[in-house]
Amino acid sequence: MPSLTETETGDRRRDPGRDWVIAAAGQYGRRMAPPRVGVGDIAPDFTLEGTGDREYTLSEYRGQPVVLVFYPGDNTPVCTMQLNTYNGDLEEFVGLGAQLLGISPQGVESHERFAALHGFKFPLLADEDVAVGRAYGILGPVGFYRRSVFVIDGAGVIRYAHRATAGLTFRRTSELVKAVREARTPAAPRP
Repeated sequence: MPSLTETETGDRRRDPGRDWVIAAAGQYGRRMAPPRVGVGDIAPDFTLEGTGDREYTLSEYRGQPVVLVFYPGDNTPVCTMQLNTYNGDLEEFVGLGAQLLGISPQGVESHERFAALHGFKFPLLADEDVAVGRAYGILGPVGFYRRSVFVIDGAGVIRYAHRATAGLTFRRTSELVKAVREARTPAAPRP
C-alpha cells in the first residue's frame, strides 16, 4: 500500500521515496533476520575454527552447560574488559562444569593474538561469515555482532539469552553463574 505524506498545507500526497525505504527495510529484514532463538529453544549447532589450532562443535559439549559469549571485536575496549572479567572469574564457571566459548567475526589469527596478549584460558571461535551470529539472531541492523550471551544446558536447550542493544556494557559474571546453576537442571525444549 503506498504511503502518504501530509504537506504543510494539509495536502496528502503519495511519497515514493518513503515507499522504497519501507519496501527495502522489509526485504532487508527478511534477508538478514531469521527467527530469533530464545529460552526454551534447542541451541543451533555449529562448528567453527578457534584458538588452540582446532575446530569446536557445540554438540561436543552435550552433557554440560555452555556459555556462549558473542562479542563484536578483538582488542576493543568493552570486549577486552568483558573477556578479561570472565577469564578472571573462569573458575566460577569451571566449578559448575560449564564451558565458556567466546565467538566473534574476526579470524583465528586475530583471536590467537588477542588470547595470547590477555592470557585467555577459554577458546575464541571465528565466525567470519557471521552464520552462527545470524542463527542466534544477534546481528544488528547493518550485520554487525551485538554483544550477546547464551547459556545452554547439557541437553542443548537455551536456558538464558541476552542480546544487548547498544553493547556498551556486558553481563556480570554473577548473573551468568546464576544462569549456569539454573541450567544444570535440564528443561524440556519448546515444541
